[in-house]
Formats: sequence, C-alpha cells, structure tokens
Amino acid sequence: MAPPTVPLSLLSLFLFSVSLSAAISAAPAAVPNPELVVDEVHRSIINATKRRNLGYLSCGTGNPIDDCWRCDSNWVKNRQRLADCGIGFGKNAIGGRDGQIYVVTDAGDDDPVNPKPGTLRYAVIQDEPLWIIFARDMVIRLKEELIMNSFKTIDGRGASVHIAGGPCITIQYVTNIIIHGLNIHDCKPGGNTDVRDSPRHFGFRTISDGDGISIFGGSHVWVDHCSLSNCNDGLIDAIHGSTAITISNNYMTHHDKVMLLGHSDSYTQDKNMQVTIAFNHFGEGLVQRMPRCRHGYFHVVNNDYTHWEMYAIGGSAAPTINSQGNRFVAPNDRFSKEVTKYEDAPESEWRNWHWRSEGDLMLNGAFFTASGAGASSSYARASSLGARPSSLVGTITTNAGALNCKKGSRC
Repeated sequence: MAPPTVPLSLLSLFLFSVSLSAAISAAPAAVPNPELVVDEVHRSIINATKRRNLGYLSCGTGNPIDDCWRCDSNWVKNRQRLADCGIGFGKNAIGGRDGQIYVVTDAGDDDPVNPKPGTLRYAVIQDEPLWIIFARDMVIRLKEELIMNSFKTIDGRGASVHIAGGPCITIQYVTNIIIHGLNIHDCKPGGNTDVRDSPRHFGFRTISDGDGISIFGGSHVWVDHCSLSNCNDGLIDAIHGSTAITISNNYMTHHDKVMLLGHSDSYTQDKNMQVTIAFNHFGEGLVQRMPRCRHGYFHVVNNDYTHWEMYAIGGSAAPTINSQGNRFVAPNDRFSKEVTKYEDAPESEWRNWHWRSEGDLMLNGAFFTASGAGASSSYARASSLGARPSSLVGTITTNAGALNCKKGSRC
C-alpha cells in the first residue's frame, strides 16, 4: 500500500520548520526566542489542517450570516450555533442559545391567559432561555398578540411555519430575541382583553396595530430569513427606545407601510436607536417605508430593492441614514424614481441631516438625494459591518426569506 501523501502546503511548512530548527541550532544567538518561532510554525501546520477539515463551514456566497451556518449538513443538531452568526447592531442577540430546545407540537392558541404546554404561546412566555422549534408544518392563527419573554429564539427551520390571520409577534420591554425562518402574513389587530406575558403575570392589552413584528422598548433583537407580507400596519416596526436590532435576509412583499423605526418626531428617546438592515429583498407590491426612520442611526447595507411605488427610504426628525452597497431598481413611473423621502421638514432643515449613499447601484433612473456634509465621522454610529460591492447583491440576497431546510442536508 502506498504511503499517504502530504499536501504540498503542509510539506512546505514542515520542511521550513525543520530547516528553521537547524538554523537555530547552528546560530542560537540570531533568534531571541527560537522555541517560540518553531512552535508558531507547528501551530501554522495544525491550523492549516483544521481550516481544511472545517472548510465546509463556509459557503462562499459573500453573505456572512449564511456562510456561518448554512453549509453544515448537521444543522439540526447544531441549531443553537445560529446565535453566533449574527451581524450588525443586533449581533449580540443570543436568543435562547443557552437554554433547552422546546418543541411546539400544538398549533392551537385557545387561551391567551392560560396557554397549553406544547403551544408556541406557552413557550415564549417562560422565564428561562428557550430555543423554540416546530414538530411539523403548521399554520398558527393567534387569538391575541404573541407577547414574548426575554432570551427566546423562534426557529422555523425544518418546517413550514406560518403565523397568519390574527395578531402576530410583540417584543415589548424584553431583550435577546431571535426570530428566524417564519412566514408572517395577514396580521390583524387584537386587544381589549387579558394576555399573559410571563408565568407570573398577565395584563389587559389595548388595541394593537396589527404589525407582523412589533418591537416596543426591546433590545438585542435579530429578525432573520423570514417572509413577511400583507399586515394591517407595519411588517416590522421598532419604537419607544428600541435599539441593537438587526433585520436581515428577509423577503418582504405586498404591503404599504413596510417598516417604521422610531415612534414619533417628539419621542426623543429614540435618539439612541441603532438598526442594521442588511441582505433583505424588498419585493413586489411594496409601496413605502423600507424603512421610515426617526432620530436614530440606521445602516442600510447590501439590500435588493426591486419594487416601490412611492419611495424606498425616508425619515423625519434628523435620523442618520448610511446607505451602502444596495441595489435600487426604480419603478417605471417617472414621478417615483427617487429612493429617498424627507418627511415633515423644509429643505433648509433636512439638508443638514446626515443621509448618504455610498457604493449603491442605481437602476432604471433611481436616484438618492443625500444631505449633510458627508464626513465619515458623522456615520460612525450608523456603521455596523463592512458593505460588499453592490454588484454582489443579487447573490447575497438570492435566498432571502424563509428557507426550505431539510434534515440531513445543507439548508
């Protein structure tokens, strides 16, 4: 039997280490710490081997979230590793990474005050961290808002999970939430009734807006690979002091007011809001607010805007908007080519706000009206990751939305 071959790069490193050791022995005074140098070479050999063996962990798509986990065919057993793949301002959202796996077996929502074990509502109100998955495909029609407790992940991978036809998800005054792989659509208002938000507390809820995902005073929130459409108010809204949020890899369609970030012009607590909007596909049937921003700092990076009727990115109350590496395809309507919309302020005021377009690809007559001095220091708090070239946006966003993940194969 022939002896095993050694890869050329490893053999070169080995020969280099041998020759280096010999040189050190012959002239010990030439190298201050010869043992450390040899150890470093050996570590390089070991690390090169590890990188080769772990190469399957990188898909090479240029999407850093997907490249982190999607090529692992054993993702079912390694579900909680997803929590280490976040990017942007919400990258520290760990969700239920450090808790147990909870399996939703019951698609019902019979009692918002005393939910049954096995339901999604029972899982999200618990105090301990939980990584929530689904036993099978299901459509969950909630009777009232799904009010989440901290340190929860809702992970739809491996099943087709729809939250639709009723009130949807509320993230209120809680932290460390991951929402991944859900279909969220046709959300309606709820309220004027009691709803439980923890094992020890329930309270009266007034009428809700009917958002797909409502973030109210929440922090460290990551919404990834969801498909959202046709809700009563916003698809994803973040207000009342929410911050440290990443909205990534989502596919949004058929909706008017897509995303509101910032409660009102007078609510100055939103001045500390930081949101990353990355790798999303804003698709057919969208009208406006992708997003609409107030007060805070917003990094809009490597998204694909293929449809809007009024405008794509807008805002009021002097938000800082850093648009980098996006692809904007304007509608054919010659009066709707502008990407941006400055709301509720005269030009004498908004021209001093900080909105910039850097490396964006403008197609079909799209144009971005920038404002402010454009100094890089103005965007430090609105920068959360390195943008890839806009020419790669199609590849980066090709799998936006809920994925069709099958057990035993790459997702």
